[in-house]
Parts: sequence; C-alpha cells; structure tokens
Amino acid sequence: MGFDVDLFVIGGGSGGVRAARVAAGEHGARVALAEQARMGGTCVIRGCVPKKLMVFAASFRAGLEDARAYGWTTGRTAFRWKAFRTRLHAEIDRLERAYRDALAAAGVEVHDTRAVLEDPHTVRLATGERITAAHILVATGGAPAIPEAAARAGALSSDDIFLLEDLPDSILIVGGGYIACEFACILNGMGVKVTQVYRGAQILRGFDDEARGHLAGLMRDQGIALDCGTDVIAMEPAPGGTRVRLTSGHDGVFGRVLYATGRRPNSRGIGLEAAGVALGRRGEIVVDRWSQTRVPSVWAVGDVTGRISLTPVAIREGHAFADTVFGARPWTMEHDLVPSAVFTQPELGAVGLTEEAARARGPVEVYATSFRAMRQAFAGRTGRVMMKLVVDAATRKVLGCHIVAPEAAEMIQLAAVAIRMGATKEDFERTCAVHPTMAEELVTLRNPVRSG
Repeated sequence: MGFDVDLFVIGGGSGGVRAARVAAGEHGARVALAEQARMGGTCVIRGCVPKKLMVFAASFRAGLEDARAYGWTTGRTAFRWKAFRTRLHAEIDRLERAYRDALAAAGVEVHDTRAVLEDPHTVRLATGERITAAHILVATGGAPAIPEAAARAGALSSDDIFLLEDLPDSILIVGGGYIACEFACILNGMGVKVTQVYRGAQILRGFDDEARGHLAGLMRDQGIALDCGTDVIAMEPAPGGTRVRLTSGHDGVFGRVLYATGRRPNSRGIGLEAAGVALGRRGEIVVDRWSQTRVPSVWAVGDVTGRISLTPVAIREGHAFADTVFGARPWTMEHDLVPSAVFTQPELGAVGLTEEAARARGPVEVYATSFRAMRQAFAGRTGRVMMKLVVDAATRKVLGCHIVAPEAAEMIQLAAVAIRMGATKEDFERTCAVHPTMAEELVTLRNPVRSG
C-alpha cells in the first residue's frame, strides 16, 4: 500500500519538531507535521524560554541592591512589566520563525491546523483533508490542569502569566511543584506580594528532602509567604481581585490567583483510543522504550507519554525515534540520571538519587555543606548555598548530587557528566578545585556528615 507520507507528526513542540527535522533532513523521509497553535510548543511559547527570561528579569532586583555594596551608585529603579513583555513576545516570535525555517529547510510539509487519528495510518485535518502515513508520531505535549471551580472564579494557569496586561499587586499561588515555586520567586522578584500555599508537607515533592527544605527556608527569607499543609476551601470574585478562604483559617483578597497544581497529557479528543492506542490512568500514551505504542504504526514522544516532562528529554526521544525508524540507527533515550533544575532564586539543581531513595537501596555516605557564597556574603546577604553528594558506601560511586545555589543549573549539568560516567567520590576528590568558586566545594568535601 502506498502512503501519502512516510511520517506524520501531530504536534509542533520540541520533540515533534526534532523528529520531523531528523527524519526528513537527515534520513530523506517524506514528512508532514500539524500544529494547531504556535510552532515551538510549550517550551518556546509558554514554558522554558519565556519563563527563563522572566527569571533573568526578576533577578536584577537583588543585583541592583547588591551593586550598592560593591560601590556602585544607583538611583531610583522600577520594573516596567509592559516594556519587558513587549520584548519577551518579540523574542518568542523570533524563535517561532526559527522553528518554521528549520522545518522548511528540512523539507517538512507543515499544516497549521488540528489533526486527529482516524485509523492507525490515517490522519484527518480540521480542514477535512485526510493524509495517510506509514508512521504517525504523537507529540502533543501537556497542558496545565486547573480545577473547574478555580477557573470559573478567574484563576490563572501558568500559560496565562506571559499574557498579563499588568502585574497584580498581590498574588496567591496554589501548588508546590517546580512551576509554582519558580513563579513565586519570579513574581516576588518583580515586586509582587506573593503568597504560596501547598497542601503537602513540603514543596518540590520528589526532590531531595534536605534540598527542598533548604530552598523553602530561603524563599521565606526573601519575603514569600509560603504555607505548606494548606489548601483552598473557596474562592470568589471580589472588589480588588479574588477572595480566597484557606484551610489555615486565612480569608483574604488577592489581586490574582495562579493555580500550578500539575499538568496533564494532551491526549484527549485526538482519536487515540479509537485507533487502538492504550492510555494510562492520567491520560498518558503508553509506549515501550522505543516510544512505540501497542499499535505498531503509532508512536509518541515527550510530555504526552508521561515519562519525564522535560524539553531535552522530548528532544532526545524524538531524535532516537527518527534515527531508529528512518535512519537504521536504533537507539533509545536513557531515562535514568537525567539532570534537572528548578529556576527559583536561588536555583536547585539535581541529578541521580535523592538521599532517601539511595538509602532504600543500601548503605550510603552523605557529604554535604552549607555556606555563604562570597558574592552574596560581601553584599551582606544571609542566604546560604547547599551542596550535597550521596555516595554508595560499597562501590564509592556518586549516586546523586544536589545543589541549592545561584547558577545551580549550570553546575549540575557538568556534575551530571561525571555521575553518568560512574565517577566515585575519590574521582571527585582527585579533581583539583577552581578557586574561588562555589562549585569547588563539590571536590573538597572530605568527611561524611551521615552514613548508614
């Protein structure tokens, strides 16, 4: 049977675009791609990129304050949200054009419309056109999950933050994951009075307990009213914003309310189940390690699979799929030892096992330190950096590294290389320190603080 194309990709985010570009540009496949919104997906349009630019913008507040301690004379300063937002949207437009140009250069046929599966080899576009494909790749990503009652009361999702006409004077952020914590720090840095509530005992579930506790303390020190073990009982529009009643007994009005309580896979209403594709409990597409569903012609990568919701993971999954199916170079994305970072202020970087997970596997040694970094100490700041290595007591391999510090993301990327290669604690010790830096502490830790 002849097909219209070799590959049809549903979704123009990082994973789908990488798969399409590699399949067409490097392996000569006939590829078509459909995206119903903007090219670039969550990362480029409403996620990593605009969020990181907001992190940069928010960080200047502390930088300007520190400048005085370093001898600089500074006048009255104010953050202008609309001026920043204009440049932010211009940069997003530029990146979207770059994505489109890259697809065009690879020879990918782009359809700016919604696409659904009609059967294992047929995609139906919202225009009514039907396209047959030897392989279909679903890369539709994820979306914020916000309770219906909260949405009706005017609560924002993380997607909405980038589109605000004006910043509110105050905001309540509901959630304790990385998105909630990042926006709490961003908006606090931009001068918004931030209250964050989370129903769990501590923020950033899944990260190392010591690291998450350390960061929570630093966020409170910066003026963020962080209240764990607390949830929303009711909320309703009120003069000046939204009135919210909390389980803690607090009843107050906030300029805006942001819900960052999780994300769900974008798998609804695109014909997956009718085509025979299995979905998991949360709506994630069930795939094997090759990113193949139980329908041989249908594949999926990225957040929609519910594996690891990180842009670099989606990109590698998409590249592996294209090389495997069209390039006769089979390989799979390795989902262990994936480094990650939370872009709070300061940042949290992590790779490998938490202390808790490592202890569950066997005896460990924990090497940790906390100190005032030179730059912040000179400026009179009291915040402390935290560095931590979790080591297998028998093999001496470093099982995990956890850093809470300015630029922790930059440091954890390099630490991840060593840990991926199986470095031991002694390998770290044999590496000469770069002085004076924060990262030198990773190679000068000598005595464990805990073992067993």
